[in-house]
Amino acid sequence: MELSKVTLEIFSKLEQKWLSHCESTKKMRVLSIDGGGTTAIVSGAALIHLEDQIRLKIGDPHARIADFFDIVAGTGIGAFLAAMLVADDGSGRPLFTAREAVAFVEEKNSELFKVKLAGFLRRRRRFSGKSMNKVLKEAFKREDGNSLTLRDTCKPLLVPCFDLKSSAPFVFSHADASEDNNFNFELWKVCRATSATPSLFKPFNLTSVDGKTSCTAIDGGLVMNNPTAAAVTHVLHNKRDFPSVNGVEDLLVLSLGNGPSSGSSRVRKLRRNGKCSTSWVVDIAVDGVSETVDQMLGNAFCWNRTDYIRIQANGLGSHGVVDQVLHERGVESLPFGGKRLLTETNGQRIEGFVQLLVASGKSSLPPSPCKDSTANGR
Repeated sequence: MELSKVTLEIFSKLEQKWLSHCESTKKMRVLSIDGGGTTAIVSGAALIHLEDQIRLKIGDPHARIADFFDIVAGTGIGAFLAAMLVADDGSGRPLFTAREAVAFVEEKNSELFKVKLAGFLRRRRRFSGKSMNKVLKEAFKREDGNSLTLRDTCKPLLVPCFDLKSSAPFVFSHADASEDNNFNFELWKVCRATSATPSLFKPFNLTSVDGKTSCTAIDGGLVMNNPTAAAVTHVLHNKRDFPSVNGVEDLLVLSLGNGPSSGSSRVRKLRRNGKCSTSWVVDIAVDGVSETVDQMLGNAFCWNRTDYIRIQANGLGSHGVVDQVLHERGVESLPFGGKRLLTETNGQRIEGFVQLLVASGKSSLPPSPCKDSTANGR
């Protein structure tokens, strides 16, 4: 028997509603990269493996990490990498591949963190701000000579620092920059601000592109060395850019560490003499922030463990090799405290996460809506 016109219309509307629901429940993908250290050996190895696996899985040698993530966050050296992965080359594509970004950090490392001696007897070790400024300006400049800003990213970017003027954390956000020019900053300044470690750099003063918002920044790692929680919170509460997200069940999160700051030798020495230097206290605080965030996220995702992956090389020294990072067994935070050593390696965990990324398809978020001349009012 032939269906009536009314019946067909009803089924059509139900089908459209169902398809709309399926589309709206698509998981949003979050990539977070820790600060800490100057080499980024852990996150660098993870990012290269991540992009290689994405390309292998979909059979596209030109695929980028930004194609499969909806927001990227980074602190300190993690912010350098995050910004390079999403900086727009002017055509809506990232300026750097993961391998190119990591290679740039490795090649320019001695300039990014150029040592200079300070103090009356020139015994105090500091890094040169001028040298870092030069490298960052080079990284975030297009061929036409224009300096890239927060608006000039092909995917949303989130970078924290601590503002001495307001005595509060300050988070640089692509979303804020797109909405209000008062919060649009040059990318090189954003990366410089989040890396201004008090004992190694002077506080960094920066203003927005229009000169109306200023900040006296120090290292974001002191308050958000692991920016994963900030990124997740941003997505959960930013209904304009992420309208379909209602809870963590709508998210896929990959959090990349950079190894612990305080090595086991320091801990042994501390236990022996009972004293702790200022630098050790800072290391402990930074590591503590990262571990606390991991514990919080572990609790939040305890019912869907595969949707939150933390890659961290616990105990890996600063001179470790890339293979060590990927072949080391993964560690997972347990709900309400403690950790467990997994049977999977870090490399295998990334490969499993790539399967979820590819299954979700390419990111559906459009490129920055501010690619017109008004966005470039520098």
